Amino acid sequence: MLLEKISRVVAGWKKRSSAPNSRFALQETEGVSRRVHRKKRRYRVSTLKSRTWWLSMAVLSGICVFCAFKLISYGADYFHSQKASAALRQAYYAQEETTPTPSPTPAPSPTPAPSQNPGVFEAPAPTPTAATLLDTVHYPNNPHASISLRFQKVRRQNSDIIGWLTIEDLIDEAVVQRDNSYYLGRDYRGYHNVNGAIFLDEFCDLSTRPYTMILYGHNMKTGAMFGGLRNYESLSFYHRNPFITFDTAYEEGRYVIFSVATISINASDWRHVNLYRLDSRVIAQREAELKALVSRSIYRSGVEVTPEDQLLLLVTCVEDDDKRRVIAARRIRPGEEEQELEKTVRRATQK
Repeated sequence: MLLEKISRVVAGWKKRSSAPNSRFALQETEGVSRRVHRKKRRYRVSTLKSRTWWLSMAVLSGICVFCAFKLISYGADYFHSQKASAALRQAYYAQEETTPTPSPTPAPSPTPAPSQNPGVFEAPAPTPTAATLLDTVHYPNNPHASISLRFQKVRRQNSDIIGWLTIEDLIDEAVVQRDNSYYLGRDYRGYHNVNGAIFLDEFCDLSTRPYTMILYGHNMKTGAMFGGLRNYESLSFYHRNPFITFDTAYEEGRYVIFSVATISINASDWRHVNLYRLDSRVIAQREAELKALVSRSIYRSGVEVTPEDQLLLLVTCVEDDDKRRVIAARRIRPGEEEQELEKTVRRATQK
């Protein structure tokens, strides 16, 4: 009996003493479980952040590699363009003979293909009104449109070369002519190059002296091609550089700038000027667009211009896709003195 009582007392004591330990063990187990859960969650978050970081770095590295490639490619194109231009320039100036000499090479005729030029202008429909049309003009010193010896030489490299454009300390480049898209991404040799080439509008017929010649070139940030034309937005630069030399394969030409403008190719814009109407032989159309071009100029140049003058237009793009920068010049007339024209330009003022 005594032993049984002692056994029951000991069993009760063990039961009472084990209960708190069980609760403590349960709490400890739950704590461990929570810690493990937190560690797993932190690990998942850390893994996600790590993957996101590596993905971001991979994307950023790809962008950097792509930009570096484009920059190197852009620089290489600029270098090759300058090198090619220098080589052609050396050949062009090697022979100063400019007197036209009879040549079996025929004068180019206008390309009938649809225009895809940078200005996206529409060619005007012909308006046959005999009393108001400008007369066809042959080259005064080259009535048969024979190619000069100088251009016979440079055209051996590319028969598309039809002229040479020079603005002192700014441009000294060959001018080519084909359709209005080919030379957007090719240099004068026909090699692919982001700088493109300066080219004459495809509709310009050089078999006789054209009344208007439109030249296109990219507005390169390096200043290549027509990138330097932005300098004419400075009045002092215009004062110092009012003249352009543009020699074609058939005659030499010296021009004075009368308008520096940013025009619109959108017909609904008040700054719109249809440059193709300036090439019209209809005097009224030509005069109307000429007045519009002069009114868009940022300067009051004081240089007189009439529908009968031969025009040279240098056209390039600007930041706005609907706008074009136009440097407009007219041929210096017989008997005019450059010194007097220069004095006139120096009196030009900003509008």
